[in-house]
Amino acid sequence: MKHTYLAKLLFLLLFVCTGFTGAFAQTGAVSGRILDEKSQGVPGATVLIEGTTLGSSTNADGTYLIQNVPAGAQTLVSSFVGYNTKRQPITVTAGQTTTLGDLALAENTTLLSEAVVVGYGTQRRQDVTGSIATVSEKQFVQGQVTNPEQLIQGKVAGVQITPGGGAPGSASQIRIRGGSSLNANNDPLIVIDGVPVDNSENKGVSNPLTLVNPNDIETFTVLKDASATAIYGSRASNGVILITTKKGLSGEKLRVNFNSQASISKKTKTIDVLSTDEFRNVVNTYGTASQKALLGNSNTNWQEEIFRTATTFDNNLSLIGSVGPVPIRASVGNTVQQGILLTNKLNRNTGSISISPMLLDNHLRIDINAKGSWVDNTFADAAAIGNAARFDPTQSILSGDDTRFGGYFEWLNGDKTLNPNGTKNPIAQLNQKRDRSTAKRGIGNIQFDYKFHFLPELRANLNLGYDMLRSNGSTNVPAFAAIEFANKGANNIYSQKKDNKLLDFYLEYAKQFGESRVTVLGGYSYQDFIRDQPLDSYQASADGTVIKPAFPFKTQYTLVSFFGRLNYNFKDRYSLTATLRNDGSSRFIEGEQFGLFPAVGLAWRIKEEDFLKSSSLFSDLKLRVGYGVTGQQDIESIVGNYPFLGRYTYGENSASYQFGTAFQNTLRAEGYNQSLKWEETTTYNAGIDYGFLDNRITGTIDVYLRRSDDLLAKIAPAALTNLTNEFAYNIGSLENKGIEFSLITNAVRTSDLNLNLNFNATYNENEITDLGKSLPGFQGYAVGGIGGGVGNNIQVNSVGYPANSFYVQKQVYDANGRPIEGLYADLNGDGKSTIDDRYRYKSPAPKVTLGFGSNATYKKLDLAFTLRANLGNYVYNNINSQQAALTGISTNGFLQNLTPDFNNSNFRAYQLFSDYYIENASFLRMDNVTLGYNLRSAADSKPSIRITAAVQNIFTITKYSGLDPEISNGIDNNFYPRPRTFTVGLNLGF
Repeated sequence: MKHTYLAKLLFLLLFVCTGFTGAFAQTGAVSGRILDEKSQGVPGATVLIEGTTLGSSTNADGTYLIQNVPAGAQTLVSSFVGYNTKRQPITVTAGQTTTLGDLALAENTTLLSEAVVVGYGTQRRQDVTGSIATVSEKQFVQGQVTNPEQLIQGKVAGVQITPGGGAPGSASQIRIRGGSSLNANNDPLIVIDGVPVDNSENKGVSNPLTLVNPNDIETFTVLKDASATAIYGSRASNGVILITTKKGLSGEKLRVNFNSQASISKKTKTIDVLSTDEFRNVVNTYGTASQKALLGNSNTNWQEEIFRTATTFDNNLSLIGSVGPVPIRASVGNTVQQGILLTNKLNRNTGSISISPMLLDNHLRIDINAKGSWVDNTFADAAAIGNAARFDPTQSILSGDDTRFGGYFEWLNGDKTLNPNGTKNPIAQLNQKRDRSTAKRGIGNIQFDYKFHFLPELRANLNLGYDMLRSNGSTNVPAFAAIEFANKGANNIYSQKKDNKLLDFYLEYAKQFGESRVTVLGGYSYQDFIRDQPLDSYQASADGTVIKPAFPFKTQYTLVSFFGRLNYNFKDRYSLTATLRNDGSSRFIEGEQFGLFPAVGLAWRIKEEDFLKSSSLFSDLKLRVGYGVTGQQDIESIVGNYPFLGRYTYGENSASYQFGTAFQNTLRAEGYNQSLKWEETTTYNAGIDYGFLDNRITGTIDVYLRRSDDLLAKIAPAALTNLTNEFAYNIGSLENKGIEFSLITNAVRTSDLNLNLNFNATYNENEITDLGKSLPGFQGYAVGGIGGGVGNNIQVNSVGYPANSFYVQKQVYDANGRPIEGLYADLNGDGKSTIDDRYRYKSPAPKVTLGFGSNATYKKLDLAFTLRANLGNYVYNNINSQQAALTGISTNGFLQNLTPDFNNSNFRAYQLFSDYYIENASFLRMDNVTLGYNLRSAADSKPSIRITAAVQNIFTITKYSGLDPEISNGIDNNFYPRPRTFTVGLNLGF
């Protein structure tokens, strides 16, 4: 896809920048003091010169000083959370300090004029017509937070963040109002300081967001409905998360902040298995003579051996303020975090800088943001967790005189050779495998925002951004290690390069016409993604013999977009937002590349009507309705970037042919589908924003319906006509519908005591409404692979049911409530109990998600906590289905432990498809409690000192019998447990 606009845009950039010389005019300074209604100083209030970034925060006594203010008439804007914003005309004299009298702010907490970050700019909160939620730094989850998404866990209605486990930097699954697709990407678009980041496969990184330092983040803004997200078109079907990082403030003296935390983490629970004595009793009672002969004489708790008490040290240093008239913020950070699983470790180094000069008589603002990180990972083989739960507890860790496998005990055949099928020693598995990676990532942009001199209502904005990743890693296993004994060890090398380039340009015109306010925006966006895995990757044995060379791999896709938005407001009562975006994707064939995505939102501020304007009960009441269409084209993970193109690729795993003494891999034809087109999601939303009692109580209520059509999914076609068993097709429709509720209350507000409570609840229903044409008797597409057999799936996608519903047999029980082995309800009425009697039963997605938190301050003491709950989510206990049947105790000459559920079911053989293993996994979890104390508040000549203590993962209340009820895909198999973490912190500011 050719790009013909760069020359024009660069010419405009040169034109805008020609007036840099002599941009700074003569200046003066402004000082004063901000008071509350009790004539006491307000610390931390914001004081700005209107129309500029010049400003300051008040000191402990409410005083402030703003330097480098242009001489002449200005307007001083003073604001603080919980108080009305005040504007005061002033006259500044060049070379002098203008001292103002005390200025008192009145409590009101309207917040209606607060600027809200939206796609491509900001809006006044009172003008917003879409469903938007903002979480600021003061509301973030506290404690040891390694991944940025953890900061808002449980804080936003409609946003479910499910951690991937307890490993340092493990990826979280983020869902906004449920998943909108079957196989295409269901993750939201994440935009950091205006740069949409690439979260596709990142080699050597378990979670790409781990590469961003949470300490650099100021706010999260979540765009949930199409009226809010449609400006991002093809990227926005799953919602949008806008991350804004901290910036400097003009006129403020440079301040240094140092934050240090130290944590210890411990496991809270392990998989429940038989004790050594219980296991011996089962083998002696039910086992054969050969099985009994395998019993050892030790008493080893394998799970205790593979876990440890882990430590984390997190240090961050930042500099914020201004250098002359230029706002600046710079930071460096280091996090060293051990995992509770032996050998697991993350070491992250980060740096960031933000510079925001104002030039051309404050008509040109330049924002420069650069963030870099260097992360070294030492991964632990998580398969050791399952092996520790299965390993025979009567065996010892070491083998004694047999040193062939590094001195560790391993299962042997009768001839003393290694049993290839035996469960591998989990301690050896961790200590003998060295799996390390290094990832370097840079994210940044330079944004020019120019307000035309001859027409100040017109702005031009050019944003040039980048997101680059360089990663490499290696996995080394010695030749004598049992886990790679057959391959003579391992010495595998990989590397990856990723480059994401962005160019956004738009013009915005804003004008007040009497009682009408109009803002029109139109722009163009170009984003290019390149992923390169070079030739220097291979799989080799420990002696360097190459087993499988990795073929050089390079892939690219491009997005080109045109977008426009109209905002209209009349009398501050009635608002209209209309958005249109035309997106083009290189992943579709010509003729199907572009999709048109419209949206419209309406809002009525009922509070401003005469019949409610004077109400002392209602401080805010706004009704919103919205409609919009967004697109989906992110299918790289299932069919790559060229699904429409007939092509040949190297068959890495296919047969090779010998030519002379060398073997050559063959080329194979890949599947393709030239009929692929955009998946589209249509959203209807209605909401109410409310405020009571001078906004002491605020919140929102939203109802929504999201329908995705032409679903992109990887399926087996009815007839194999496409050179492959499965490929991507547009096959049907999916619906999500629900209601969201949020409540924030300032329950107590006195000079010494403040208590804020927040609560949110979401109800969501998911249903597949169409899967296209299929053969008679078609039951749906099987998904959800499980352990315990080859090719078994426990979930299905079927019309009329939630996505990924469990597909199981209905267990029959005896009079004592015990399951009868092999007996299931005859649901199809054929007189037999067979696998054909499976039915759809429950879903891994919760029907209801809840979040509750509080922030309380008493004088210098503060306390915060966060609670979360999921209701109606179910989990398939794959641990029990594999380890609670007598069959699993011995296979091919080795022993394996069982779980105590064997005593409940008494199953002799595996019953993998029994609904007996589908368990209610609803839970209530206390994520965090943080206690802080301000030893000393900020003052001009003295540093501020704050100490904190936090506990994370405090308790979980659930009926689920497994290790953890919060499993993103609903299949509990080899889960890395989340630890309980104790943290102490010190914050210094000076």
